Order: sequence, then structure tokens, then C-alpha cells
Amino acid sequence: MTKNVIVVENLTKNYGNGRGIFDVSFEVKEGEIFGFVGTNGSGKTTTIRNIMGFIRPDNGRVLVKDMDSWKDSCEIKRFIGYVPGEIAFPDLQTGREFLHLQAEMLNLKNIDYANTLIKKLQLDASARLKTMSKGTKQKTAIVHALMGDPEILILDEPTTGLDPLMRVTFVDIIKEEKRRGKTIFMSSHIFEEMESTCDRIALIRDGRIVDIADMEKIRNHGIRTYKIAFTTPEEYEKFLTETSFGKKDLKPIYNQLLVDIRIDEINVLFDALKNYSVRFIAENKYTLEQYFAKKFNAAEGTESC
Repeated sequence: MTKNVIVVENLTKNYGNGRGIFDVSFEVKEGEIFGFVGTNGSGKTTTIRNIMGFIRPDNGRVLVKDMDSWKDSCEIKRFIGYVPGEIAFPDLQTGREFLHLQAEMLNLKNIDYANTLIKKLQLDASARLKTMSKGTKQKTAIVHALMGDPEILILDEPTTGLDPLMRVTFVDIIKEEKRRGKTIFMSSHIFEEMESTCDRIALIRDGRIVDIADMEKIRNHGIRTYKIAFTTPEEYEKFLTETSFGKKDLKPIYNQLLVDIRIDEINVLFDALKNYSVRFIAENKYTLEQYFAKKFNAAEGTESC
């Protein structure tokens, strides 16, 4: 069995007035990308600061490679690459000077990988640290976190400030890190970003874990939803009355509807559609956001959309 690299057990840090994290538990397995999704203020950064050993929990504990993150914080930082949610650089002139200083502290004799990352991220390492844009600071922090080839990556909102194309590049870099055997814990409030990278994803809301999703199960969801538009109102009405498929979101003004169908019945649907004049058909992918919305609705006793 794959061993757990990070174990969070009943972690609580209470700042009062409902702020903080409460009885948070999960584990991160060796070699997986574990996502941590939630809105701003939901408890993502507080959880990460506990993992890093920056703050002491009121209750519970975090183990990183079987070491207590608070008691052994100095030791665990030796094999963690970290991108903080709020980046603050030392008083140095340029990004390159900062990265060279970090290479010396890490005792890196070869900085070829750092230079590769700089090229991939299109980082201007000659820019002055104090006047760097948010995106340039973020790129510099990413290079700093990865350049020492750490076993574990802890990334707090790592794509903040990156443009859409550079976010794609970052995702490619993270996937390559996974292929190299790294264990990656990454927080974000962007569902699409998590969907494309993570093996499992925890949703935190108001300081509590709502659910942990297995992305393989979501990608292979047993029900498919298809958007179908017919060429005429007559064809639309005929399909409504003649077929017994699960229909929803009816839009007669567009002669359009959604059909929910089990995977093993998809061919039945397409065979039936041969008898109608269809303008277009497209699959509506089941998303992580839909999955978590359903969990929310179930918890609150409301019907999911």
C-alpha cells in the first residue's frame, strides 16, 4: 500500500468568532497531488501554516514523514518546497540574486533545473525584487520552491497573479513533478485548476472539511448529461412525448433540453436520436464544482441543481 507522507489529525486552530479550522483530518499519500479547495477565509492557509510548523495547533497534530510538524519543524523544512500565499522577499536587489542566495543555502552545486524553470515560466530574473509585479513574484517563488528538488511540495494558491497561458505552463510543470515521484499538496479556489492536476481534492468550508473527492471517480461518473437542440419545435415536442429518457432544463424557446443517461444506455439514446432532426448535441461534463455543490445541498437539506 502507498504510505501516507502527510497526516493531519483532528487539527484545530481557533481564532474566535468562528474563524480558524476545526477538527480537520486528512492524509496525503506518497506520489499524489492532493488538492485543497475553498474560498478565501475558509481555512486553507491556516491548515498549510500548521503543516509547515509555523503555528501551533490548539488541538490535534500534523505528521510529515512521521515527524510532528510543530516539534520537528526545522527538520521537515529540509525536504519541503514551499510557495506561501503571501510572498515577502528579503532586501536584495534582483530575483537572480535571491535565487543564487537560496542555491547557496541549499548547497546546490548545479542550478540547471532552476534555469530550466526560469525559461519555462518566462521569468525575468533580473527584475528588482521591490518593484516586481505580482506575477513575477509568483514565478520567482515557484522557482525557489522547486529548484532544490524537494520530496514534498506545499503550494498555497501558487497561480495567483499568473496569466491564463502561464497557468497552463505551471500545470505542466506540476504534472512533471508528479511523474518524478513528488508528493504535492496544493491549495486553490479555482476548481478547474484542481480538476486538471489532482488525484484527490478536499473541500474546506468555514474551517471544516466538507468532503474529499476522488477525481478518478468524478471523471468516470456513471451518469452522462447531453445538451440536445432540435431543428424545429415539432421535433423538440415529439422527442419530449415519445421518449422516456430523463429530461431536465427544458428550453422550448431554443428547442433545447438536457438528458441524463447512464453510461451503459448512451447507445440507446443515440439510436433514438436517429429518428429526429437534431441541430446539435454536446456532452456537459460532470465537474468537481457540480460534485461539491451536490454535497453542499445534501448537507443543507436542499435539492441539488
